Amino acid sequence: MSNRFKELGIIKPVLEAIVELGFETPTPIQEKVIPTLLSDSCDIVALAQTGTGKTAAFGLPLISLIDFAERKPVALILAPTRELCMQITSDLKNYSKNIHGANIVAVYGGASIRGQVDDLRRGAQIVVATPGRMVDIINRGSIDLENIRYVILDEADEMLNMGFKDDLDFILSSSSEKRNTWLFSATMPNEVLAISKNYMKDPIEVTAGEKNVANENIEHTYYVIQERERYNALKRIADFYPDIFAVVFCRTKIETQKVADKLIKDGYNADALHGDLSQAQRDHVMKRFRARTLQLLVATDVAARGIDVSDITHVIHYNLPDEIENYTHRSGRTARAGKTGISIALINHRDQYKIKTLEKLTHKTFKRESIPTGFQICEKQLFHLVQGLDNAKVNEEEIKEYLPNIMEQLSHLSKEEVIKRFVSIEFNRFLDYYRNAPDLDAGSSSSSDERGYRETPAGVVKLFLTVGKMDGFNNDSLKQYLSETSTVPMEALTWVDIKNSFSFIEVKNEMKDQLMTGVNGQLYRGRTVKIENRGNREEGVPRERNRGYGGGRDRGGDRGGSDRRFEKGWGDSGGSRGGDRRSSGGGERRSSGGFDRRSSGGGERRSGGGFDRRSSGGDREYKPRERSSEGGSERRSSGGSDYKPRERSSGGGEFKPRERSSGSDYKPRERKTGGSFERRSSGPPKSDGFKKTERPARSDDKPRTPPARPAEGGMNRAERRKAKFGSGEAPKGDS
Repeated sequence: MSNRFKELGIIKPVLEAIVELGFETPTPIQEKVIPTLLSDSCDIVALAQTGTGKTAAFGLPLISLIDFAERKPVALILAPTRELCMQITSDLKNYSKNIHGANIVAVYGGASIRGQVDDLRRGAQIVVATPGRMVDIINRGSIDLENIRYVILDEADEMLNMGFKDDLDFILSSSSEKRNTWLFSATMPNEVLAISKNYMKDPIEVTAGEKNVANENIEHTYYVIQERERYNALKRIADFYPDIFAVVFCRTKIETQKVADKLIKDGYNADALHGDLSQAQRDHVMKRFRARTLQLLVATDVAARGIDVSDITHVIHYNLPDEIENYTHRSGRTARAGKTGISIALINHRDQYKIKTLEKLTHKTFKRESIPTGFQICEKQLFHLVQGLDNAKVNEEEIKEYLPNIMEQLSHLSKEEVIKRFVSIEFNRFLDYYRNAPDLDAGSSSSSDERGYRETPAGVVKLFLTVGKMDGFNNDSLKQYLSETSTVPMEALTWVDIKNSFSFIEVKNEMKDQLMTGVNGQLYRGRTVKIENRGNREEGVPRERNRGYGGGRDRGGDRGGSDRRFEKGWGDSGGSRGGDRRSSGGGERRSSGGFDRRSSGGGERRSGGGFDRRSSGGDREYKPRERSSEGGSERRSSGGSDYKPRERSSGGGEFKPRERSSGSDYKPRERKTGGSFERRSSGPPKSDGFKKTERPARSDDKPRTPPARPAEGGMNRAERRKAKFGSGEAPKGDS
């Protein structure tokens, strides 16, 4: 089979290099872009999904066009992250390995800038850089952009999302006006369009597939989970796919590290990749992941943009990204180079509207899956173990000398016993862990079921039971218990909905009496099990109300979804679920003491957040309430008269301050003891408003001494001092 890259016009040394790398058939974006760039000196905007070979699309023609005899930079490639910068550099070195004198240098943050400047001075023809570090290099005067003839922007949309617009403007405005600009992106937001208009001259637009469309080879699924079970759901998915080799995406660096630490603690081969790691740590993590010694790589959106690892089987969105375009970039980590992959999103009820938005963006149908149960995981692991046993290669020469002793040790076991025990060595670990595992599935996806209501199909009857999750039941175990207790076949139990302290179950009509007779009154873990027809509220059968994801405040005051202050591009699909609290379990509770209190003057919460006070006499506008003539408050229950401010009973009209009953002016209390202070009772305040009154002279004014203390043993106080100290004076400090 001839190599189709020969037809694209690539020079011979490059063609020989890519043949050694195993390149045979170009991807659609390569077929369209490479001939255009080789035949014409032009600006180009190339749009293609992540993982379709954009690096080779600009790298192969770039190396073919450059004269590597020059010892100065002629091409500048800008990438958003360190990992992607290093990946591009590695690919270009592989493409140019047969060209003498080719020098390609990577310039990025987190490494010594002095060493990078030295590499540039040695004569690099191609510089691959992150925008921030490139600005630093330019400011140091270590590179002359006037000689740059080619500027390539790889993952341009992500660079703009990361806030590099000012850096890109500075770099592009500093480079030569005679340059050719090649822009490659997975999506085409308005910001990328602005770059093409401001810094490119009549660019040619090349699109492989449709704009903003996900890879055709990716299967998109999602699981609806309860928020508190998010991490447990992640573990179940990892266990359900024994050969999983996945990237788990989180929103923040803190969450990324937390999830990775939990997975490591629980025995998974996992590690974290985020911006807080040093360059050496990030390189170590990526080396382990490429060597497949890591099974799960937990990463942030930014850090994972440089991940170009083949054979990634799954991309798991631990949380959906804040910006909708990032979903395409995340999912593009799998199904690369024509392979297939699965993209899995973990969402709660409030985020279900985002699935519709993603379907419109990617033009794909998202399939909802149920979280694997413990039984399903054990079954999958067991058959994976059996398949591995069947495919195991036996080294006859190496094991031959050990076989006699092995046969002797196991001679008392039959063939069936050997198989059972061998399989159980690994299988028992999962069996013990998932023996009584609860069902983590958040329920049906229909809007009626999310609110706690469900139409009962014909031919079955819905029953109410007084046991639930708090008794250790899940869907399978409850069915099994009811079947064993009443001898009703499990096939006759068509539907189960388990709540915390009670459950609902649907059973075929002909089995209803048998089930109720066999179960009613039984004891389970000390509790009496009662079963009865599901009725309405008047009959005393409770219905658990689930507000769903739309109305009201749900944990943390969030209306209708996650924090939308940082969400970009998700649209207003969730807005109708937040303001008007009527559609999905919101604030209008007409029958159970909610916000609509028609007879007691309450308030009905509307989408505008106000209160509509209605009385039994009909609707009227809100007016200030009127106080009764007795000084209390009266809430009008009928009629439509105006409210008036309350009036005091002491005379009506304007409010007057309280007066003293004595009718005289108030005078402050005066002290009667001598030498005290006297408050002036009238007149304006003065600086001498308080003055010391003179005590009238007394006829017997003379030094007053305290009476002598009665003598003890014939001696008074003075005599005791004299006897003790030798004089009548007390020592210093005595009193």
